[in-house]
Amino acid sequence: MSICEGPPKIAEKALVSPGFPGLFSEILRVVLQWPSGCVRKRFSVRGNRQFQAGRRFASLAALSFGLFFGFASAAVAAPEDFGIPQVRTINELVAAGWQVAGVSPSSAATDGEWCRRVHLDVIGRIPSLEELRAFLGDSTKSKRLALVERLLGKEYEDEYARHWTDVWTTILIGKDVENAMVSRPGMRQYLRRAFEKNIPYDRFVMELVTATGVNSPGAEGFNGATNFLTGKLDENGVQAAARTAQVFLGLQVQCTQCHNHPFNKGKQNQFWEFNAFFRQTRALRRFEGGMYVRSVELADEDFAGERGNPEEAELFYELRNGIKKVAFPVFIDGTAISKSGYLPGKLDDGSVYGVNRRRELASMIVASPLLAKAIVNRFWSFFLGYGFTKPVDDLGDHNEPSHPELLDTLSRQFREQSFDMKTLTKWIVLSQPYSLSSKTTAGNSKDDPSLGEKPAFSHFYLRQMTAEQLYDSLLTATRADRVGGGGESAAKKKDAWLSQFVIAFGTDEGDEATTFNGSIPQVLMMFNGELIKTAIGTGKGGFLDSVASSGVSNADKINSLYLAALARRPTAREVDVANALMIAKNGNATAALQDVWWAVLNSNEFILNH
Repeated sequence: MSICEGPPKIAEKALVSPGFPGLFSEILRVVLQWPSGCVRKRFSVRGNRQFQAGRRFASLAALSFGLFFGFASAAVAAPEDFGIPQVRTINELVAAGWQVAGVSPSSAATDGEWCRRVHLDVIGRIPSLEELRAFLGDSTKSKRLALVERLLGKEYEDEYARHWTDVWTTILIGKDVENAMVSRPGMRQYLRRAFEKNIPYDRFVMELVTATGVNSPGAEGFNGATNFLTGKLDENGVQAAARTAQVFLGLQVQCTQCHNHPFNKGKQNQFWEFNAFFRQTRALRRFEGGMYVRSVELADEDFAGERGNPEEAELFYELRNGIKKVAFPVFIDGTAISKSGYLPGKLDDGSVYGVNRRRELASMIVASPLLAKAIVNRFWSFFLGYGFTKPVDDLGDHNEPSHPELLDTLSRQFREQSFDMKTLTKWIVLSQPYSLSSKTTAGNSKDDPSLGEKPAFSHFYLRQMTAEQLYDSLLTATRADRVGGGGESAAKKKDAWLSQFVIAFGTDEGDEATTFNGSIPQVLMMFNGELIKTAIGTGKGGFLDSVASSGVSNADKINSLYLAALARRPTAREVDVANALMIAKNGNATAALQDVWWAVLNSNEFILNH
């Protein structure tokens, strides 16, 4: 007998079909949507103990199979610039690149896809069901502009700050939680306050590069910005020099500490001249209870040089042939500062002497055209999946940008707009390339940067959520963020979950990879982890309970699940599977909804930013 007749709809009663027991047993091998560069892996339902998840696994195989293919596309529309010149510039220059590359753009993303995408990227989570429905129900032409301004405004200030704190904590200090020289709470406290105040990027960089004080919250002289450098000063500040150049100038200089760069103009002397700016900086441990490091103080001290003459405080480095060379502080553009190792001071006669090398460095970084280029390139990569260069923090002469005119123009305008990071965000997320569908076409299938091609941005590039986004999105989708309180307690729960996530997902290097590797620990964590168990719980007052007891039709209940997790309604195929589940559960709507919800949350589509 037919479960659904006519247009797809959810069966309202349990009707046991004699042929039903064989329905799912025929699905012996299924495609589960576990990401490995968006390659779907096959797992056998039978004969594989690690994936023998019982009746639920088998009965949901068809549903899981279909989720990745449920994306809808909207008709192509003329690019909207919302009256913002910078958005118009992005649209025009990217479109010009399509002609050069010989590709045509995908259609526009649906409102649901775009709404989900912009929530993830701007505040770090998917939209709630209420937020999504409000956006989809808005018929005004400027609703996308209005939503972006809301997400960047006072209403979402806390979530915006929390999300960008997550992003920049990883950029600045990585995910190593064992480094006693770094206080993650201190770093996060500084970043959170910086993003709450939306301080200009040039000031942000100046504060990080010049910071002094103690790195742990609650300590006298606390300054959380010091954590960028406190863990990078071993071995005469080699890491401090390398990471400062990489993060803020987009220059990969780390390999030139031993030899000239084989591909670009980077010379060994330039690395050590840059390193010389950090030779007045010390990380002073404060101990408690024997060898336990309670906090670290970042301090500036006079540097006598390696020959003991602070008037000309040099350092020495060794060439590969064993010859030693001398270096003094010189910026990457050749600008030299005083050779003195003394900090600034005044003599009895009133004359001044000395120099604060880090302050001089910070001033030159802020004045460099590379500062704006590096952050524009990083933001573009964050929102579009790829930067204008690959890797994103390599703007060397050897690495030609995919869109040099656009990078130069946006960088200049970002500086003219006083380095406002929210303004830069608005330009990018309202642009046409950000608003395109992730579905490729025959006209742009070759636009695939993962194969080594320069990105043309003719479609939205699929990428995985970060661990932080996944955690917050699970809470949002299930309304678990509305119970259990917030503040320090909520932060500790999140950190505990993220710690096991980092171990299982292998992302503790602090790199910027956006895909998971599809390993067995990942699958098992998402199948059976405590967060998922909580998410699919049917307790009173929970999300599933509210949906199951809402009094609407089963069709509307299923719609609510798909909208809450994927920002779309189910396809006809998914409706068929939901019908079958309703029958299998003998009309127990809550049990059927629980199975559907488990499958949706474990689908590739949920984890993807698409």
